Parts: sequence; C-alpha cells; structure tokens
Amino acid sequence: MTFDVPFILSTLPSFGAAMLMTLQVGLLAIFTSLAVALTTNALLALRVPGASGVVRAYVELARNTPLLIQLFFIYFALPSLGVSISGFASAIIAMTFLGGAYLTEVLRAGVEALPKAQLEAGRAIGLTPWQLLRYVVLPQAGIFSLPALFANVIFLLKETTVVSAVAVPELLYTTKNYIALYYKTYEMLAVLTALCLLLFLPLSLLLGQLERRLQRGHYGF
Repeated sequence: MTFDVPFILSTLPSFGAAMLMTLQVGLLAIFTSLAVALTTNALLALRVPGASGVVRAYVELARNTPLLIQLFFIYFALPSLGVSISGFASAIIAMTFLGGAYLTEVLRAGVEALPKAQLEAGRAIGLTPWQLLRYVVLPQAGIFSLPALFANVIFLLKETTVVSAVAVPELLYTTKNYIALYYKTYEMLAVLTALCLLLFLPLSLLLGQLERRLQRGHYGF
C-alpha cells in the first residue's frame, strides 16, 4: 500500500480550516460549560430554594443521555416545534448541556473538599454569603478540581467529532467528505490521526504543566 502524498498535501488547506473549526467549537463549548458549572455551583452554595433538585435533575439528564442524541434532538426535533437552529449553534448548545453537567460535578467535588474551618473563619470575619463564595469557595474549589477539570477540557475537545453529524465542518466531517469523494481512506485517516495528535497532545501536556504549577502555588510560566 502506498500513500498518495500529493493528494494529502492538496487537502491540507481544507484540514487547516477544519482544525480551526474544531478549536472554535471546542473552546467555545468549554467556556460556556464552565459558565454553566459556575452558575449551578453558586446556586447550590448560596442555597437558593429549589436549586438543589433542579441542578441534580439537570446533571442526571445530561450525563445519562448520549451527546449524539442531545444533538439530534436540538437540530432535528426542535424545528418541528418552530425552533430552527443552525448546525454550529446546535453543536455549542448540545456540548454545553453535556459539558456543563460534567463540570458541575467536578466543581461540586472541589467545593466539598474545602476545609469547613475556612468557611467558618470567613463567616466569623463578617463575609456575606456572596463574598464567601467569591473569595473563599470558588477560587480554592477550582484548585482542588484542576485534575478532573483539565481532563474534562480534553474530553470536550475530543467530543467535537460528534458534531460532524449535523454538518459542522470540523476534522471528522472533512475526513468523511474526502473519503466519500475520492476513496482515499487510508490517506485521510492518517491525516485525521496526525492532526488529532497535533491538536490534543500538546494541549494535554500544557494543561498538565499548568495544573502542576497552580497546585504548587505558581501563577506564571
């Protein structure tokens, strides 16, 4: 078996655009998922009435249904109810729905790991519940949660391959298109594998280094 190297080189501009789309979808979904997780944990920490049941129901629903089913529901089922959403927006919403649930549990574990004495000390010096949350709970919960948080960041980035199902032109979608058009299966799978390694491996190493520095109390590179 020989690889068609000239053909591979001719596809690189398209794959470059696909890689940018993968990063765009993945990073935006990570940002919105983290926003959801911060909101849900703030509601729990502030003991908003009814928040515990709603958050628990959301987490269980999101974590116990596949991302592909969530994506299909948003993209294909909602238009029948008069709500039409683009493939890109559907991808962000579905990944946020799933990622927010996972990150909610990650941060919640970090909050529970916080020594109770620090909460009592904060109350003793007159901090309001919001100040306690902002200055004591969330910063330290974030540090405690770093290993699981960074693992879920990588997980969400890799989940971007699922959004090819709604025609978002990321890496897998581009690979399948070239295979369908030119039957260059081995070449395209080799390119896909190489680009995934190029994208995810350095990020994984970077996040691991950042995690170690933050846990040692170093906040600069």
